[in-house]
Amino acid sequence: MNLVEKDLKYIWHPCSQMKDYEELPPIIIDHAKGVYLYDKNGKEYIDIVSSWWCNLLGHCNPKINEAIKVQLDKLEHVIFANFSHEPAITLCEELSKILPQGLTKFNFSDNGSASVECALKMSFQYQYQVGNTKKTRFMCFTEGYHGETIGALSVGSMDLYGKLYKPMLMDTIHIEAPDCYRCSYGKNRDCCNVECFEHAEKTFEKHADETCAIIVEPLLQGSAGMRIYPAMYLKKLRDLCDKYNVLLIADEIATGFGRTGKMFAFDHVDVSPDIMCVLKGLTGGYMPMAITITTDEIYNAFYDDYNEGKAFMHSHTYSGNPLGCSAALAVLNIFREDAVLDKAEKPAQYLTKKLNEELIDHKNVGEIRNIGLINAIELVRNKKEKLGFDSKLRIGYQIYKKALEKGLVLRPLGDVLYFNPPLIINEAEIHKAVEICTQAIYSVIGQRILKH
Repeated sequence: MNLVEKDLKYIWHPCSQMKDYEELPPIIIDHAKGVYLYDKNGKEYIDIVSSWWCNLLGHCNPKINEAIKVQLDKLEHVIFANFSHEPAITLCEELSKILPQGLTKFNFSDNGSASVECALKMSFQYQYQVGNTKKTRFMCFTEGYHGETIGALSVGSMDLYGKLYKPMLMDTIHIEAPDCYRCSYGKNRDCCNVECFEHAEKTFEKHADETCAIIVEPLLQGSAGMRIYPAMYLKKLRDLCDKYNVLLIADEIATGFGRTGKMFAFDHVDVSPDIMCVLKGLTGGYMPMAITITTDEIYNAFYDDYNEGKAFMHSHTYSGNPLGCSAALAVLNIFREDAVLDKAEKPAQYLTKKLNEELIDHKNVGEIRNIGLINAIELVRNKKEKLGFDSKLRIGYQIYKKALEKGLVLRPLGDVLYFNPPLIINEAEIHKAVEICTQAIYSVIGQRILKH
Protein backbone atom coordinates (compact mmCIF):
# COMPACT_ATOMS: atom_id res chain seq x y z
CA MET A 1 0.00 0.00 0.00
CA ASN A 2 1.22 3.50 -0.76
CA LEU A 3 0.75 6.46 1.61
CA VAL A 4 -2.51 7.61 0.00
CA GLU A 5 -3.99 4.12 0.33
CA LYS A 6 -2.86 3.89 3.96
CA ASP A 7 -4.29 7.33 4.67
CA LEU A 8 -7.71 6.35 3.29
CA LYS A 9 -7.60 3.10 5.21
CA TYR A 10 -7.05 4.75 8.59
CA ILE A 11 -7.80 8.48 8.63
CA TRP A 12 -11.14 10.30 8.88
CA HIS A 13 -10.24 13.81 7.74
CA PRO A 14 -11.84 16.89 9.33
CA CYS A 15 -14.72 18.81 7.78
CA SER A 16 -14.84 16.42 4.83
CA GLN A 17 -17.21 14.09 3.05
CA MET A 18 -14.82 11.20 2.73
CA LYS A 19 -16.55 9.96 -0.43
CA ASP A 20 -15.08 13.03 -2.17
CA TYR A 21 -11.66 11.52 -1.54
CA GLU A 22 -12.44 8.78 -4.06
CA GLU A 23 -12.21 11.44 -6.77
CA LEU A 24 -9.72 13.77 -5.05
CA PRO A 25 -7.46 11.67 -2.82
CA PRO A 26 -5.42 13.28 -0.03
CA ILE A 27 -2.29 15.13 -1.11
CA ILE A 28 0.64 13.89 0.96
CA ILE A 29 2.78 16.89 1.95
CA ASP A 30 6.46 16.13 2.45
CA HIS A 31 7.83 19.52 3.49
CA ALA A 32 7.10 23.23 3.40
CA LYS A 33 8.89 26.57 3.29
CA GLY A 34 7.54 30.12 3.36
CA VAL A 35 4.18 30.23 1.57
CA TYR A 36 4.83 26.93 -0.25
CA LEU A 37 3.85 23.33 0.50
CA TYR A 38 5.63 20.49 -1.35
CA ASP A 39 4.09 17.07 -1.88
CA LYS A 40 5.88 13.72 -2.02
CA ASN A 41 6.32 14.12 -5.78
CA GLY A 42 7.94 17.53 -5.43
CA LYS A 43 4.95 19.52 -6.70
CA GLU A 44 4.58 22.91 -5.01
CA TYR A 45 1.39 24.56 -3.77
CA ILE A 46 0.91 28.13 -2.63
CA ASP A 47 -0.71 27.95 0.81
CA ILE A 48 -2.91 30.99 0.25
CA VAL A 49 -5.22 30.01 3.14
CA SER A 50 -2.37 29.67 5.67
CA SER A 51 -3.31 26.06 6.46
CA TRP A 52 -6.69 27.01 7.96
CA TRP A 53 -5.65 30.58 8.72
CA CYS A 54 -3.01 29.74 11.31
CA ASN A 55 0.34 29.88 9.50
CA LEU A 56 1.24 33.49 10.17
CA LEU A 57 4.91 33.98 9.27
CA GLY A 58 5.57 31.23 6.75
CA HIS A 59 6.20 27.51 7.06
CA CYS A 60 9.41 26.41 8.81
CA ASN A 61 10.25 29.92 9.92
CA PRO A 62 13.86 29.65 11.16
CA LYS A 63 13.37 31.88 14.21
CA ILE A 64 10.32 29.96 15.44
CA ASN A 65 12.04 26.65 14.66
CA GLU A 66 15.03 27.64 16.75
CA ALA A 67 12.92 28.83 19.70
CA ILE A 68 11.11 25.48 19.86
CA LYS A 69 14.36 23.51 19.51
CA VAL A 70 15.97 25.40 22.39
CA GLN A 71 12.91 24.90 24.61
CA LEU A 72 12.65 21.22 23.71
CA ASP A 73 15.97 20.50 25.39
CA LYS A 74 14.86 22.25 28.60
CA LEU A 75 11.19 21.40 29.27
CA GLU A 76 8.57 19.90 26.97
CA HIS A 77 5.57 20.05 29.33
CA VAL A 78 4.59 20.33 32.97
CA ILE A 79 1.30 20.28 34.84
CA PHE A 80 0.08 23.90 34.93
CA ALA A 81 -1.82 23.62 38.23
CA ASN A 82 0.48 24.87 41.01
CA PHE A 83 3.42 24.82 38.57
CA SER A 84 4.59 27.37 36.04
CA HIS A 85 7.56 28.16 33.83
CA GLU A 86 9.37 31.12 32.37
CA PRO A 87 8.03 30.96 28.77
CA ALA A 88 4.41 31.20 29.99
CA ILE A 89 5.15 34.05 32.38
CA THR A 90 7.13 35.98 29.79
CA LEU A 91 4.47 35.40 27.13
CA CYS A 92 1.73 36.87 29.33
CA GLU A 93 3.97 39.81 30.15
CA GLU A 94 4.66 40.49 26.47
CA LEU A 95 1.05 40.03 25.37
CA SER A 96 -0.14 42.43 28.05
CA LYS A 97 1.84 45.16 26.28
CA ILE A 98 -0.07 44.82 23.00
CA LEU A 99 -3.57 43.67 24.00
CA PRO A 100 -6.57 46.01 24.11
CA GLN A 101 -6.61 47.94 27.37
CA GLY A 102 -7.83 46.14 30.48
CA LEU A 103 -7.14 42.56 29.39
CA THR A 104 -4.78 41.34 32.10
CA LYS A 105 -5.49 37.73 33.13
CA PHE A 106 -4.62 34.70 30.99
CA ASN A 107 -6.25 31.26 31.03
CA PHE A 108 -4.51 28.74 28.75
CA SER A 109 -6.08 25.94 26.71
CA ASP A 110 -5.14 24.01 23.59
CA ASN A 111 -7.62 24.82 20.81
CA GLY A 112 -10.08 27.46 19.69
CA SER A 113 -13.26 25.68 20.71
CA ALA A 114 -11.78 25.10 24.16
CA SER A 115 -10.94 28.79 24.43
CA VAL A 116 -14.54 29.69 23.57
CA GLU A 117 -15.94 27.14 26.04
CA CYS A 118 -13.71 28.69 28.69
CA ALA A 119 -15.03 32.18 27.88
CA LEU A 120 -18.66 31.02 28.04
CA LYS A 121 -18.21 29.26 31.38
CA MET A 122 -16.19 32.14 32.78
CA SER A 123 -18.83 34.74 31.88
CA PHE A 124 -21.68 32.58 33.16
CA GLN A 125 -19.96 31.94 36.50
CA TYR A 126 -18.93 35.59 36.82
CA GLN A 127 -22.51 36.82 36.50
CA TYR A 128 -23.66 34.22 39.01
CA GLN A 129 -21.01 35.12 41.56
CA VAL A 130 -21.69 38.86 41.41
CA GLY A 131 -25.39 38.22 42.02
CA ASN A 132 -26.81 38.36 38.50
CA THR A 133 -28.28 34.88 38.77
CA LYS A 134 -30.96 35.47 36.12
CA LYS A 135 -28.32 36.09 33.46
CA THR A 136 -27.94 32.54 32.14
CA ARG A 137 -28.15 32.81 28.33
CA PHE A 138 -25.84 33.91 25.54
CA MET A 139 -26.28 36.17 22.53
CA CYS A 140 -24.53 35.62 19.23
CA PHE A 141 -24.69 36.68 15.58
CA THR A 142 -26.51 34.89 12.81
CA GLU A 143 -23.99 33.22 10.49
CA GLY A 144 -21.51 33.19 13.35
CA TYR A 145 -18.98 30.43 13.91
CA HIS A 146 -17.03 29.80 17.11
CA GLY A 147 -15.98 26.15 17.00
CA GLU A 148 -17.20 22.57 17.03
CA THR A 149 -17.71 21.62 20.68
CA ILE A 150 -21.22 21.76 22.13
CA GLY A 151 -20.99 25.17 23.77
CA ALA A 152 -19.16 26.68 20.82
CA LEU A 153 -21.71 25.24 18.39
CA SER A 154 -24.51 26.65 20.55
CA VAL A 155 -23.26 30.20 20.05
CA GLY A 156 -22.70 29.57 16.35
CA SER A 157 -25.46 29.95 13.81
CA MET A 158 -24.39 28.04 10.72
CA ASP A 159 -26.60 25.08 9.90
CA LEU A 160 -23.77 23.43 8.00
CA TYR A 161 -22.05 22.72 11.32
CA GLY A 162 -24.79 22.75 13.93
CA LYS A 163 -28.24 21.95 12.52
CA LEU A 164 -28.06 18.21 13.15
CA TYR A 165 -27.01 18.72 16.76
CA LYS A 166 -29.67 21.25 17.78
CA PRO A 167 -31.30 18.86 20.31
CA MET A 168 -27.96 18.83 22.14
CA LEU A 169 -27.31 22.59 22.07
CA MET A 170 -28.02 25.45 24.46
CA ASP A 171 -30.89 27.79 23.68
CA THR A 172 -29.11 30.96 22.59
CA ILE A 173 -30.33 34.36 21.40
CA HIS A 174 -29.44 35.32 17.83
CA ILE A 175 -28.91 38.85 16.53
CA GLU A 176 -29.11 39.46 12.79
CA ALA A 177 -25.50 40.04 11.80
CA PRO A 178 -24.32 42.79 9.48
CA ASP A 179 -24.30 41.69 5.84
CA CYS A 180 -22.71 44.56 4.00
CA TYR A 181 -22.75 42.94 0.56
CA ARG A 182 -26.50 42.40 0.74
CA CYS A 183 -27.33 45.39 2.93
CA SER A 184 -31.09 45.67 3.42
CA TYR A 185 -30.67 49.41 4.11
CA GLY A 186 -29.04 50.10 0.76
CA LYS A 187 -25.86 51.36 2.40
CA ASN A 188 -22.13 50.80 1.87
CA ARG A 189 -19.87 49.43 4.61
CA ASP A 190 -17.37 52.25 4.08
CA CYS A 191 -19.76 55.14 4.65
CA CYS A 192 -22.78 53.93 6.62
CA ASN A 193 -23.90 54.64 10.18
CA VAL A 194 -24.38 50.91 10.84
CA GLU A 195 -28.14 51.24 10.59
CA CYS A 196 -28.30 47.47 10.96
CA PHE A 197 -27.29 47.90 14.60
CA GLU A 198 -30.96 48.36 15.38
CA HIS A 199 -31.25 44.57 15.38
CA ALA A 200 -28.85 44.42 18.32
CA GLU A 201 -30.66 47.23 20.14
CA LYS A 202 -34.03 45.52 19.81
CA THR A 203 -32.62 42.16 20.93
CA PHE A 204 -30.93 43.69 23.97
CA GLU A 205 -34.14 45.49 24.95
CA LYS A 206 -35.97 42.18 24.91
CA HIS A 207 -33.39 39.75 26.28
CA ALA A 208 -30.58 41.59 28.10
CA ASP A 209 -31.98 40.81 31.55
CA GLU A 210 -31.42 37.10 30.94
CA THR A 211 -28.15 37.44 29.00
CA CYS A 212 -24.78 36.98 30.64
CA ALA A 213 -22.63 37.60 27.55
CA ILE A 214 -22.56 38.12 23.82
CA ILE A 215 -19.84 36.57 21.65
CA VAL A 216 -18.82 38.02 18.29
CA GLU A 217 -16.20 37.60 15.60
CA PRO A 218 -15.00 41.22 15.48
CA LEU A 219 -15.14 42.86 12.02
CA LEU A 220 -14.85 39.58 10.14
CA GLN A 221 -17.24 36.62 10.14
CA GLY A 222 -14.82 34.06 8.77
CA SER A 223 -16.72 30.86 8.11
CA ALA A 224 -19.74 32.83 6.90
CA GLY A 225 -17.67 33.74 3.84
CA MET A 226 -15.26 36.37 5.14
CA ARG A 227 -18.11 38.82 5.74
CA ILE A 228 -16.62 42.18 6.76
CA TYR A 229 -18.50 44.84 8.72
CA PRO A 230 -17.65 48.36 9.99
CA ALA A 231 -15.59 48.98 13.13
CA MET A 232 -18.27 51.39 14.36
CA TYR A 233 -20.44 48.36 15.08
CA LEU A 234 -18.02 47.23 17.81
CA LYS A 235 -18.05 50.68 19.42
CA LYS A 236 -21.84 50.71 19.53
CA LEU A 237 -21.89 47.13 20.84
CA ARG A 238 -19.49 48.01 23.66
CA ASP A 239 -21.80 50.85 24.74
CA LEU A 240 -24.84 48.58 24.58
CA CYS A 241 -23.16 45.88 26.68
CA ASP A 242 -22.21 48.46 29.30
CA LYS A 243 -25.76 49.80 29.40
CA TYR A 244 -27.29 46.36 30.04
CA ASN A 245 -24.46 44.75 32.04
CA VAL A 246 -23.78 42.10 29.41
CA LEU A 247 -20.20 40.86 28.99
CA LEU A 248 -18.63 41.23 25.56
CA ILE A 249 -16.58 38.24 24.33
CA ALA A 250 -14.33 38.84 21.34
CA ASP A 251 -13.51 35.71 19.36
CA GLU A 252 -10.21 36.89 17.85
CA ILE A 253 -9.12 33.37 17.01
CA ALA A 254 -9.15 34.15 13.28
CA THR A 255 -8.67 37.93 13.43
CA GLY A 256 -5.83 38.28 15.91
CA PHE A 257 -2.13 38.85 15.23
CA GLY A 258 -2.27 41.08 12.18
CA ARG A 259 -4.91 39.40 10.06
CA THR A 260 -7.05 42.55 9.80
CA GLY A 261 -4.11 44.91 9.28
CA LYS A 262 -3.79 45.67 13.00
CA MET A 263 -2.59 43.40 15.77
CA PHE A 264 -6.18 42.68 16.85
CA ALA A 265 -9.51 43.51 15.25
CA PHE A 266 -10.47 45.48 18.35
CA ASP A 267 -7.50 47.76 17.68
CA HIS A 268 -9.63 49.33 14.93
CA VAL A 269 -11.72 50.96 17.68
CA ASP A 270 -10.87 52.58 21.01
CA VAL A 271 -12.80 50.08 23.14
CA SER A 272 -12.00 46.69 24.63
CA PRO A 273 -13.93 43.46 25.13
CA ASP A 274 -14.36 41.88 28.56
CA ILE A 275 -12.98 38.57 27.37
CA MET A 276 -10.84 37.76 24.32
CA CYS A 277 -10.10 34.35 22.77
CA VAL A 278 -6.91 33.92 20.74
CA LEU A 279 -5.39 30.95 18.93
CA LYS A 280 -4.36 30.45 15.27
CA GLY A 281 -1.65 33.10 14.76
CA LEU A 282 -0.63 32.99 18.42
CA THR A 283 2.08 30.38 17.79
CA GLY A 284 2.49 31.12 14.10
CA GLY A 285 0.60 27.95 13.27
CA TYR A 286 3.18 25.75 14.99
CA MET A 287 1.60 24.51 18.21
CA PRO A 288 -2.02 23.96 19.35
CA MET A 289 -2.28 26.59 22.06
CA ALA A 290 -5.10 29.02 22.86
CA ILE A 291 -5.63 31.65 25.54
CA THR A 292 -8.79 33.15 27.03
CA ILE A 293 -7.88 36.60 28.32
CA THR A 294 -10.00 38.67 30.69
CA THR A 295 -10.04 41.63 33.09
CA ASP A 296 -9.10 42.09 36.73
CA GLU A 297 -12.77 42.71 37.52
CA ILE A 298 -13.84 39.31 36.21
CA TYR A 299 -10.82 37.55 37.76
CA ASN A 300 -11.52 39.10 41.17
CA ALA A 301 -15.05 37.66 41.23
CA PHE A 302 -13.46 34.19 41.43
CA TYR A 303 -10.83 35.09 44.06
CA ASP A 304 -11.81 33.89 47.55
CA ASP A 305 -11.16 31.21 50.14
CA TYR A 306 -11.37 27.75 48.58
CA ASN A 307 -14.33 26.67 50.71
CA GLU A 308 -16.41 29.52 49.29
CA GLY A 309 -16.63 27.48 46.06
CA LYS A 310 -15.80 30.35 43.70
CA ALA A 311 -12.76 28.88 41.98
CA PHE A 312 -12.87 28.43 38.21
CA MET A 313 -12.69 24.63 38.03
CA HIS A 314 -11.74 24.50 34.38
CA SER A 315 -8.61 22.86 32.99
CA HIS A 316 -6.86 21.34 29.98
CA THR A 317 -4.03 18.83 30.05
CA TYR A 318 -1.78 20.91 27.82
CA SER A 319 -2.56 24.29 29.38
CA GLY A 320 0.46 26.60 29.18
CA ASN A 321 2.56 24.14 27.18
CA PRO A 322 6.18 25.43 27.19
CA LEU A 323 6.79 24.61 23.52
CA GLY A 324 3.69 26.55 22.50
CA CYS A 325 4.67 29.48 24.70
CA SER A 326 8.16 29.52 23.19
CA ALA A 327 6.71 29.54 19.68
CA ALA A 328 4.38 32.39 20.61
CA LEU A 329 7.23 34.40 22.10
CA ALA A 330 9.19 33.94 18.88
CA VAL A 331 6.17 35.20 16.90
CA LEU A 332 5.97 38.35 19.05
CA ASN A 333 9.72 38.92 18.69
CA ILE A 334 9.45 38.67 14.90
CA PHE A 335 6.56 41.14 14.85
CA ARG A 336 8.63 43.59 16.86
CA GLU A 337 12.02 43.12 15.20
CA ASP A 338 10.86 42.73 11.59
CA ALA A 339 8.03 45.32 11.61
CA VAL A 340 5.70 42.68 10.17
CA LEU A 341 2.52 44.76 10.25
CA ASP A 342 4.14 47.71 8.48
CA LYS A 343 5.72 45.50 5.83
CA ALA A 344 2.44 43.66 5.19
CA GLU A 345 0.64 46.85 4.13
CA LYS A 346 2.21 46.98 0.66
CA PRO A 347 1.46 43.37 -0.36
CA ALA A 348 -2.05 43.77 1.08
CA GLN A 349 -2.69 46.73 -1.21
CA TYR A 350 -1.15 44.89 -4.14
CA LEU A 351 -3.30 41.79 -3.59
CA THR A 352 -6.52 43.81 -3.50
CA LYS A 353 -5.48 45.79 -6.58
CA LYS A 354 -4.50 42.67 -8.52
CA LEU A 355 -7.71 40.76 -7.72
CA ASN A 356 -9.85 43.71 -8.75
CA GLU A 357 -7.92 44.19 -12.00
CA GLU A 358 -8.35 40.54 -12.93
CA LEU A 359 -11.80 39.66 -11.65
CA ILE A 360 -14.08 42.51 -10.58
CA ASP A 361 -15.62 42.80 -14.07
CA HIS A 362 -16.35 39.09 -14.33
CA LYS A 363 -20.05 38.38 -14.77
CA ASN A 364 -20.12 36.04 -11.78
CA VAL A 365 -17.97 38.00 -9.31
CA GLY A 366 -20.42 39.76 -7.02
CA GLU A 367 -17.96 41.41 -4.66
CA ILE A 368 -14.28 41.44 -3.78
CA ARG A 369 -13.96 42.53 -0.15
CA ASN A 370 -10.86 42.93 1.92
CA ILE A 371 -9.43 43.70 5.34
CA GLY A 372 -5.69 43.51 5.88
CA LEU A 373 -4.30 40.75 3.67
CA ILE A 374 -7.62 38.91 3.71
CA ASN A 375 -9.48 39.16 0.41
CA ALA A 376 -12.72 37.35 -0.44
CA ILE A 377 -14.27 36.81 -3.87
CA GLU A 378 -18.01 36.12 -3.68
CA LEU A 379 -19.26 34.27 -6.75
CA VAL A 380 -22.90 34.68 -7.80
CA ARG A 381 -25.05 33.47 -10.68
CA ASN A 382 -26.79 36.85 -10.97
CA LYS A 383 -24.61 39.87 -10.26
CA LYS A 384 -27.38 42.47 -10.36
CA GLU A 385 -29.65 40.65 -7.91
CA LYS A 386 -26.76 39.14 -5.91
CA LEU A 387 -28.19 35.66 -6.22
CA GLY A 388 -25.91 32.76 -5.40
CA PHE A 389 -25.40 29.56 -7.35
CA ASP A 390 -27.33 26.41 -6.50
CA SER A 391 -25.27 24.87 -3.70
CA LYS A 392 -25.62 21.44 -5.31
CA LEU A 393 -23.39 22.63 -8.16
CA ARG A 394 -20.50 23.12 -5.68
CA ILE A 395 -18.99 25.83 -7.88
CA GLY A 396 -16.43 26.81 -5.25
CA TYR A 397 -15.34 23.21 -4.82
CA GLN A 398 -14.93 22.75 -8.58
CA ILE A 399 -12.71 25.84 -8.71
CA TYR A 400 -10.76 24.55 -5.70
CA LYS A 401 -9.96 21.33 -7.56
CA LYS A 402 -8.82 23.20 -10.67
CA ALA A 403 -6.61 25.50 -8.57
CA LEU A 404 -5.03 22.49 -6.85
CA GLU A 405 -4.06 21.08 -10.25
CA LYS A 406 -2.23 24.33 -10.93
CA GLY A 407 -0.59 24.56 -7.48
CA LEU A 408 -2.83 26.80 -5.35
CA VAL A 409 -4.67 25.85 -2.16
CA LEU A 410 -7.94 27.86 -2.09
CA ARG A 411 -10.28 25.85 0.23
CA PRO A 412 -13.43 27.95 -0.48
CA LEU A 413 -16.27 28.75 1.90
CA GLY A 414 -19.18 27.64 -0.25
CA ASP A 415 -18.87 29.85 -3.33
CA VAL A 416 -16.66 32.40 -1.59
CA LEU A 417 -13.02 32.08 -2.62
CA TYR A 418 -10.64 33.77 -0.24
CA PHE A 419 -7.00 34.71 0.16
CA ASN A 420 -5.69 34.67 3.74
CA PRO A 421 -1.96 34.18 3.21
CA PRO A 422 0.97 34.29 5.61
CA LEU A 423 1.84 37.91 6.38
CA ILE A 424 5.27 37.46 4.78
CA ILE A 425 3.95 36.79 1.27
CA ASN A 426 5.58 38.89 -1.46
CA GLU A 427 4.21 40.48 -4.64
CA ALA A 428 5.61 37.81 -6.96
CA GLU A 429 3.87 35.08 -4.95
CA ILE A 430 0.65 37.11 -4.91
CA HIS A 431 0.84 37.61 -8.69
CA LYS A 432 1.22 33.87 -9.24
CA ALA A 433 -1.62 33.01 -6.85
CA VAL A 434 -4.03 35.48 -8.45
CA GLU A 435 -3.12 34.20 -11.89
CA ILE A 436 -3.87 30.60 -10.92
CA CYS A 437 -7.10 31.58 -9.17
CA THR A 438 -8.26 33.50 -12.26
CA GLN A 439 -7.46 30.56 -14.54
CA ALA A 440 -9.34 28.16 -12.25
CA ILE A 441 -12.41 30.41 -12.25
CA TYR A 442 -12.34 30.72 -16.03
CA SER A 443 -12.04 26.95 -16.44
CA VAL A 444 -15.16 26.31 -14.33
CA ILE A 445 -17.55 29.18 -15.08
CA GLY A 446 -16.00 30.72 -18.18
CA GLN A 447 -14.22 33.93 -19.06
CA ARG A 448 -17.34 36.02 -19.08
CA ILE A 449 -16.53 39.71 -18.68
CA LEU A 450 -19.13 42.45 -18.31
CA LYS A 451 -19.21 45.00 -21.09
CA HIS A 452 -18.90 48.60 -19.95
